[in-house]
Amino acid sequence: MPVRYYIRMRKILHLIIVCVVSIFLMGCGAEAAMKKGDRFYALGEYFDAAGQYRRAYSQTPAKERKLRGQRALKMAECYRRINYTQKAIAAYNNAVRYKQTDSMTYLYLAQQLMKNGQYKEAERWFMTALDSAPVYQLSPAKLQLINTGLRSARQAPQWKKEGSDYTIKRENFFNSRRADYSPVLGGEDSDRLYFTSTRNQAKGDELSGITGTKNGDIFYSQKDDKGKWQRPEVIDTELNSDYDEGACCLSPDGRTMYLTQCKTDPNYPRYAMIVTSQRSDAAWSKSTELQLTRDTLSAFAHPAVSPDGQWLYFVSNMPGGLGGYDIWRVQLTTSGTGAIENLGAPINTPGDELFPTFRPNGDLYFSSNGHEGMGGLDIYIARRASNEIKHPGFPLNSQGDDFGMTFEGMKNQGFFSSNRGDGKGWDHIYSFYNPEIIQMVKGWVYEQDGYELPQALVYMVGNDGTNLKLSVKGDGSFTQEIKAGVDYVLLGTCAGFLNHQEHIKVEPVKKSEEYVLQFPLASITAPVLIDNIFYDFDKATLRPESTAALDQLVTLLNENPNVTIELSAHTDYKGSSEYNKRLSQRRAESVVRYLTEHGIKNDRLTPVGYGKEQPKVIRKKVAERYPFLKENDVLTEEYVKTLNEEQQEQCNQLNRRTEFRVLRTTYGLFPKK
Repeated sequence: MPVRYYIRMRKILHLIIVCVVSIFLMGCGAEAAMKKGDRFYALGEYFDAAGQYRRAYSQTPAKERKLRGQRALKMAECYRRINYTQKAIAAYNNAVRYKQTDSMTYLYLAQQLMKNGQYKEAERWFMTALDSAPVYQLSPAKLQLINTGLRSARQAPQWKKEGSDYTIKRENFFNSRRADYSPVLGGEDSDRLYFTSTRNQAKGDELSGITGTKNGDIFYSQKDDKGKWQRPEVIDTELNSDYDEGACCLSPDGRTMYLTQCKTDPNYPRYAMIVTSQRSDAAWSKSTELQLTRDTLSAFAHPAVSPDGQWLYFVSNMPGGLGGYDIWRVQLTTSGTGAIENLGAPINTPGDELFPTFRPNGDLYFSSNGHEGMGGLDIYIARRASNEIKHPGFPLNSQGDDFGMTFEGMKNQGFFSSNRGDGKGWDHIYSFYNPEIIQMVKGWVYEQDGYELPQALVYMVGNDGTNLKLSVKGDGSFTQEIKAGVDYVLLGTCAGFLNHQEHIKVEPVKKSEEYVLQFPLASITAPVLIDNIFYDFDKATLRPESTAALDQLVTLLNENPNVTIELSAHTDYKGSSEYNKRLSQRRAESVVRYLTEHGIKNDRLTPVGYGKEQPKVIRKKVAERYPFLKENDVLTEEYVKTLNEEQQEQCNQLNRRTEFRVLRTTYGLFPKK
């Protein structure tokens, strides 16, 4: 044979060997990638698993149709879980093309198409899921999800067309090139915004195998004196760790943060848990785990504290729920947590219910993919006064995931998060506003002639059956929604102080309105100044301008009918001791006479004239008004005479005062005998 023939045959044989070896190596590489992918998937590291499955899929020969379909399906499952919607759709379509499907595959493909806004196509695949097996072979939960999805695909275009009163805006000032989500307003006047972010400024250097980004940390933005938001910063304390810190919430007093944390373990799946941090001296402490159950194989996440501070709501996939993730709650007590309750239907479904949060009026907001919606997670409202679930429509909800509401006081405005329009499925912070008419009452509880009382409680009763116990914030304030046509009585209380009562009658209005109330509480243990009491010069006769202050004292005594008081009058150091004492005694008796003439029983009142025997002791609040005085200064004659002429006169005015002091709090409670 010619030499050229042998050379050609050797080349052909070489090519065959190369191809066989390449195919063998590709097969080995694909198998190795699948094993890695399966290991990552078992740990919940879906981003890393997707990369391995994609490598295995690309190395699988086209003629291996079944194998390619199986690997496409695993890849699709990962993309679905990390919100890579378009890649998930492509991978599910490949699984369909290679006929590696079941009813769940069609259901997931339809749900991903919903998230992409392809409602007609989604409807087709929901129908396919319904027709893929006899109805009796579908579980009730699966059948409910398919039928709900089918109704959603038909309803969503109409919701989008109708719109709603909501206005939304993407707030890029807070957002980064990574995920930013679950905003929470805090501070005395909603002047601080907390949120979770995976931006580059988050702690740690490693990228998460779950998302492909850095682990999340809690960031915050603070308003300046002009009300302008400042550049977001990471909370630079031990609150943030190298682990993943997620959705958080605050207790009503703003002193405790509940947040989601997911620790890293290279050998076991990562189960989210709820941890707490305490705020002290404007800094957040290192978090500690909140033990809810002995269950170590379920996730516990997305905490939300009820407005009254008595319940902690959260999500979990623990046994006993209705679907994937359900919303549960547990009572918060001084001794720890109580028994766990599932909220049940209609809130929970066979799907996932996530990210519960409360509007201050008590309405529960949450996100779900198990109710009729527009695609992905939609926001729903469970009204406190009813058992109905409301869908607030477009544009608050979209084809993407919408979740994590936070409210600016009682107003229907604030912030939320959404991944709408983001090809990588990353979440961003949006603001929302709804111009609904809201009437509210805002009040402050504070010590009379002193500071706020953050330990105070306000009891609110309405003639419509309202009966609430309201906690106050750190500045002694509270806010509560009220209804037109209702009469309310509000009682401010605090241990060690007398009660104070206010009445409001709420009239219908055409725009939002706020009633502002003050609750100055008189101390039981310290003398209380009766401000704006005036006498004729060198006499005990009450001047007409004293009436307003005395009428307030009458009201106070009527609101606290079991109290007896000492009514004392004081003078400055000028004049003799005997004269000042007689004058102050007559003045105290004049006040008592006014009170008895206005219905206060005489045996509840003890008039005492101290003259100049008890010079005023300066309290911190008074020292703030007079810079030359310090807290606990005593305005004796010797001290006052060391001051300049103007300061002396101011001190003499402070010494010339009328006060009352509580003697008993049991008047009329027991028989006289």
